[in-house]
Amino acid sequence: MIKYIVSILLLANIAFAENKLVEEEKVIEVAPAYNPNVDCLILEDENSIICKFEVIRDTKDQQIVINWISPTGEISRTREMNIPAGDVSAYDYRYLDGREGGKWNFKIIYNQSEYTSSFELK
Repeated sequence: MIKYIVSILLLANIAFAENKLVEEEKVIEVAPAYNPNVDCLILEDENSIICKFEVIRDTKDQQIVINWISPTGEISRTREMNIPAGDVSAYDYRYLDGREGGKWNFKIIYNQSEYTSSFELK
């Protein structure tokens, strides 16, 4: 008789454990994907354009590629940057003097995806 009770309790325990595992997997699937933030700010009084890229804090270094794209579509400057473990942002800047007018793009390549911020110089 004790064998039957132990067997039933063991099966019930396994069934509840599997059910809990399935529920935890569903929670992971529902979590929204993070979209990194990229933004640029024109500071005319300081004669500069400052652009910032933010990611989720990670325990390992993260690599990004920065491209400044001129209004003619040419890459004006490209830089590879390392966001150190524990940090969440990278900055890059350019001076306003000597930049052609029009719509510029600040493009980041991160984890095989592209993120862009646009601004216009007059």
